[in-house]
Amino acid sequence: MCGFALAGMVTVAVPGLVGTDSSRVHLAPGRSASPEQCLAGARVVDPEANPQFSEGGHLTPQQAALYDQQLQEALVPLRGQKLEPPHTVPVVVHVISAEDGRGEVSDERVQKQIDVLNAAYSGEYAGGADEPADAAAPEDAARAAGVAEAPEAADTGFRFELSEVTRTANDEWFTRFSTHRDTIRSELRQGDAETLNIYTSDLGTGLLGYSTFPQDYESAPEQDGVVLAHDTLPGGDRERFNLGHTGTHEVGHWLGLFHTFQNGCSSPGDYVEDTPSEREAASGCPEGRDTCPEDPGEDPVTNFMNYSDDTCMTHFTEGQATRMVEHWEAFRAA
Repeated sequence: MCGFALAGMVTVAVPGLVGTDSSRVHLAPGRSASPEQCLAGARVVDPEANPQFSEGGHLTPQQAALYDQQLQEALVPLRGQKLEPPHTVPVVVHVISAEDGRGEVSDERVQKQIDVLNAAYSGEYAGGADEPADAAAPEDAARAAGVAEAPEAADTGFRFELSEVTRTANDEWFTRFSTHRDTIRSELRQGDAETLNIYTSDLGTGLLGYSTFPQDYESAPEQDGVVLAHDTLPGGDRERFNLGHTGTHEVGHWLGLFHTFQNGCSSPGDYVEDTPSEREAASGCPEGRDTCPEDPGEDPVTNFMNYSDDTCMTHFTEGQATRMVEHWEAFRAA
């Protein structure tokens, strides 16, 4: 298993990353992998555009099963206890920019990203709430596109509070973040397992973001966190992905969720009972999509853990909320 899995990576094509098809990575439990060996959980703008990711870049069934096994084992001593999300998750955002100012993210945009997380994790986007922090509301765009609201939208109980923003101007770190990410994160990361560290930088033309899983914290605590392309935060200029839901998606991985299309139409899918089976990732915002016609329900196109456009994403389910709380108590709670 990967020493730190790069979950939820968003990509069309990633220059310089060769041989990264996660379906061909088979490591013994406890063995670490180099970033070039482990690119699990990729979020792809066009799932068919990049031959490097023949499985879409997501976890193999074996990798997902191992993560779930680790979760089930960690939950054994918690049986009989009431599991609850934290009151708030402290967030430290590390803005990495070029020395000429490229990639600078204003305090206002950082706060809007936190507002988007709070709205998404409280279920407001599918519930028709007001726009958070003056950001465009994805539920409005979804309605305009003819996508039905998601009645199963959950308030996950997770809330996020900005604790600090750090700023680093470094041309090498900004333009080659993936090359230096181990050093960057080990030098900048703050807090413990309960602290969400978010790094913003230039990730190239196709890569939008990636995250570690909760199970990885014990073996590599200094690498724990979420990495986002700076132009995906609210108000950025990344077409189709500039409302902040790359952050929503990656934090879902940070809290233990798999993609909705994990394992395709095969059981156990994404290990969440109330997300319909989905053979492959969605792109754009397709209506009436049903890639597993023998299973109940249409594809969860509007779920935050799919690959749909930001304007299409509206909700988490109750089952996903439960699974995030389980991961929190098992791997992140003090």
